[in-house]
Amino acid sequence: MISLYALQGKNLVRQEFNEGENLPKDILWIDLFNPTADERRQVSEAYSQDLPSEQDVKEIEASSRFFRDDQGLHLRSYFLYQYPDRDENITVAFILNQGRIFTLRNEKLETFHSVKQMIAAGTLIISDSFDLLFSLFEIKVDRLADKLELKYGEIEKISHNVYDGDNRNLEEIILQLGSLQDTNDKIRRGLLDLQRLFSFLKRIGYSTGKNSKNLQRLIEDIDSLVQYTNFILEKSDSLLSVTIGLINSEQNKIIKIFSIISVVFLPPTLVASIYGMNFTHMPELQWPFGYPLAVCLILVSAISPYLVFRYKGWLYLHHLNGEST
Repeated sequence: MISLYALQGKNLVRQEFNEGENLPKDILWIDLFNPTADERRQVSEAYSQDLPSEQDVKEIEASSRFFRDDQGLHLRSYFLYQYPDRDENITVAFILNQGRIFTLRNEKLETFHSVKQMIAAGTLIISDSFDLLFSLFEIKVDRLADKLELKYGEIEKISHNVYDGDNRNLEEIILQLGSLQDTNDKIRRGLLDLQRLFSFLKRIGYSTGKNSKNLQRLIEDIDSLVQYTNFILEKSDSLLSVTIGLINSEQNKIIKIFSIISVVFLPPTLVASIYGMNFTHMPELQWPFGYPLAVCLILVSAISPYLVFRYKGWLYLHHLNGEST
């Protein structure tokens, strides 16, 4: 799908066109969302602009993500996209050439939706393609900041569950922490990618005048968010270590319980094994009180270790729900 926006004064206005018509020339922003081969060819011919292939867009080398040639300034940037079951970084291609900005993407991104809502409401004030580029990046950074705040709220809930002690599912907590760290890593990757992009813009001379203020403000915001991702990572790592420690502790308690049970029943088993033998010459077989005596001996041999363990304090264990036995 092709969306066209023209600059009127300091506001962008969407330009409608019918299929088969020539694309208007007086356009500032050409947004291509999941474009077909015909749409790519139509844009390339109308604006004399080469468009990158999907494979080119996905390149990760800095020289392939940020460069300038006779076809303009080429930038690639990660945008966080939320699938139903996970978050992923989606690469968006930006091309600035002949006073226009071209964007290519394959997913519906909230950042672009927000910008288009601002355009429809007439609240987006810009003067050129770089203003639009920085507006997109500002909204992107704001959304990443909001996402990090949500993740911090999640980690606070997980922290409460870890230290609560009752009705907690430690395996589920580990999965939650793993998912949270995965999203945090992807946000961090997107922020570091922006740092590389802005360093490239400064290096090639786009850091003067008004652009310099916008760049510096965004760089400061990104630096603070990168530190915030470090904080979330450290906190989640700490909770993960505590959770694994609790699991190990509970496993040790279970093993200890089984060990005590084995020791308690070992003497009665020995007594029963001795008197369960069928040798001919066993004087106890003729005793009138042999059976009651054997039963008493079994009971005493079972109770004695229990009393010793209780006196030593080895039986004061905790169940998995934190209650004393």
